[in-house]
Order: sequence, then C-alpha cells, then structure tokens
Amino acid sequence: MNASAGVKRCPWGGGDPLYTRYHDEEWGVPLHDDRRLFEMLCLEGAQAGLSWITILRKRERYRKAFDSFDPKKIARYDRRKIERLLADEGIVRNRLKVEGVVKNARAFLEAVEEFGSFDKYLWRFTGGKPIVNRRRAMKDVPATSPESQTMSRELKKRGFTFVGSTICYAFMQACGLVNDHLTGCFRYREINRR
Repeated sequence: MNASAGVKRCPWGGGDPLYTRYHDEEWGVPLHDDRRLFEMLCLEGAQAGLSWITILRKRERYRKAFDSFDPKKIARYDRRKIERLLADEGIVRNRLKVEGVVKNARAFLEAVEEFGSFDKYLWRFTGGKPIVNRRRAMKDVPATSPESQTMSRELKKRGFTFVGSTICYAFMQACGLVNDHLTGCFRYREINRR
C-alpha cells in the first residue's frame, strides 16, 4: 500500500501528485457520460505500449487537439487534420493511434445510434452495475477478465481499434465498470458506497 498523510492507497500511483489525484478522484468511479467514456477509451488506446502517467501528462493537450473528444467532429477529420495531429508534439504521434481515434469516433456514433447511448452499450458488459472485486494485493489484479474479453471482441466487430482485452480491462477499471481498488485502499469503500 502507498500511504501518504496516513491515507492508504493502491500502490500503482507511486508518489506522483498527478497520479495520486487521478487515483483519488477519478479511477474506479462509475462513469456514465458518453463523451468522457469515449475520451477514456481513446486515451487507453493511446497508452498501449506506454505508461499511463505519460498519457495523463498529455491529457489536456489531447483534449485540445481532438476537439474535447467530440465524436461528431472527430468522425469528420480528413487527411489534412490527421497530418496536423501527427505534427503535434503534445500527443503520441503514432499514425495508427491517431487514425484509430477517428475510426473509433465513427464506430462510437454507430453504437450510439443503435443503443441510444454509449453508456447503455458499454454497461451491458457488466450487467449495468460495477463488478466489485476483493483484491488484497496487486499480484491479485488480472490484466483481463471474461467481461473485458467479451467487450474487446464486440468492440472490434463494430470497427473499434486499439481495444484488445487488456486495454478494455484497464478502461473498465478506470471508468468504474470494475472496482479494482485494493481492499485496504481508502477508495475501495468510498466507491462501493455510491
């Protein structure tokens, strides 16, 4: 456990203040806002092969570069816009990842049209409520789950990219579809009370 000022936290944040704030305020909180869900799915995809702190440090630039993650705007991005994004040093300049955000925006809009909201679509994978785990140590936290494998398969069928099972599980943890705060962490109980 990571403890500062007598508060026990999950150890993955180390001591970085940005990570601590993210852990304490966002990670694991059930999220139901479509645009924020879309943003987190895109950021988790951008993180592939990198550390999450790298993406957290770039998040504000991502929001500016990608029109606050407005899927309707992003779905209309053309080659020129993609080339401008690839020149932006404030984001991860990987062509597949940048083009993946555009592809995901188009798939997102189709899912919303079919299900009424992205929220309704995604929360089906957990039966509409968070999966509450009872993990005591980081070694007990898996990289994937049956639900993340199903989510990954379904998202890929719909045309989403950078949505492998591990990315989907990290997304589920971040957006509160799964509560994987360790049982000794102060956020475990707080989130379960919601």
